[in-house]
Amino acid sequence: MHIYAERFFMASKYIGVYETTLKDGSMSYRSSIVFCKKHIALGSFETAAKAHKAYEQASRIVKDPSWTLSKYRKGTTLPFEKCVVLVNFRDNHMYIPTPIYLQKNYFYYYLSQNNTLKFDIDDLFYYSMHKIMQRGSHLFVADYGSQISIPSRYGIKSYAVRGRDYDFVNGDPTDFRYENIVILNRYNGVRQISENGFIKYKAVIHVKSNYVVGKYNTENEAAIAYNKAADILMKKGIGKKYALNYIEDLSASQYAEIYTNIKLRKTIENMEV
Repeated sequence: MHIYAERFFMASKYIGVYETTLKDGSMSYRSSIVFCKKHIALGSFETAAKAHKAYEQASRIVKDPSWTLSKYRKGTTLPFEKCVVLVNFRDNHMYIPTPIYLQKNYFYYYLSQNNTLKFDIDDLFYYSMHKIMQRGSHLFVADYGSQISIPSRYGIKSYAVRGRDYDFVNGDPTDFRYENIVILNRYNGVRQISENGFIKYKAVIHVKSNYVVGKYNTENEAAIAYNKAADILMKKGIGKKYALNYIEDLSASQYAEIYTNIKLRKTIENMEV
């Protein structure tokens, strides 16, 4: 009778908590809450008391519309990303397992309380299924065993330089909405330049240093000129494999014609490697 009473007391005291055994045999305490008929896991904790504390904090969040993410304080038992999930579910009636807060036509992805990214609503499905991670300034997701860079999903190459190869219209590098990203140079070795008031495209290839292949009127011509220079250098035995450009908007015959007729600076054609 005494044992039964003690178990009943513990169950009542630590509502929303159940214990599990880890692989090493130690005990862990998981916390969860049911809100709008949805069972939401809150995490695992070292003690039943901490797990219950997380449950109490989650309960307060879903019941109090005045509780906002700005009220989160360091040291809170409930992880911040779980707070984002709960606040979004409470306010927008959509459960999303990653730390996303919905707006009308876009959403915020919270890397931390003071570090957010902004995306178009078209990307909601992808980021609701993929957790964004950060290492230094590198933002990426794990996708089928590979690391996919966040900027690369928007046409920003790994070697790209902001202001030269791409830019953000509103100046905010955390705003990845499509309308805010401008790709200035889509191709390897191609740079957009202004010359006498006209836009031109300069093809540059790296050997021991950067060599100018030539200047061209169109981006496609510059990209093909870079490819031709790379082919020449590799045939000469430079011992380096260049990533060539693929031009989607040209047919094979159109590409071949430009490739055959495009002129390169003699420094490339006569270069010793």
